[in-house]
Amino acid sequence: MTIKVGDSIPSAKLMTPTADGPKEITTDEIFKGKKVVLFAVPGAFTPTCSAKHLPGFLESAAAIRAKGVDTIACMAVNDAFVMGAWSKQNGADGAVLMLADGSATFTKAMGLELDLIARGLGVRSQRFALIAQDGKVTHLAVEPPGGFDVSRAEAVLAAL
Repeated sequence: MTIKVGDSIPSAKLMTPTADGPKEITTDEIFKGKKVVLFAVPGAFTPTCSAKHLPGFLESAAAIRAKGVDTIACMAVNDAFVMGAWSKQNGADGAVLMLADGSATFTKAMGLELDLIARGLGVRSQRFALIAQDGKVTHLAVEPPGGFDVSRAEAVLAAL
């Protein structure tokens, strides 16, 4: 079942890249008592994700934070090393919290997985963006396969 507006963010453990290597972080640490924008991409270093999705949030980070957002987070079903390299390549360190859901556990708990096994990519996350206040989803925008519209930074900014 897919998560929806009004639902609580599921409890899960994710990984985030740090200067000292991958560090475990829980969804409670990310969402509890905070206003968070979380956007997810099918994969780091993939064309739309690298050329448009992450860069859009980096360009709009100040405007998003000005709307009272405490954390902007990007998640992918990749490992923390890949997310760290992607963050460095895009200058995202400090601007966007990079989250690795390596086994898609959190993604599946939200019902937002995307089966790309036939294309050699395994199980990934659908492209989506959500806004959460103190762990409750207040806005959710999930793209149709191949889409890039409702989860763009500009669309999230308009929803704030």
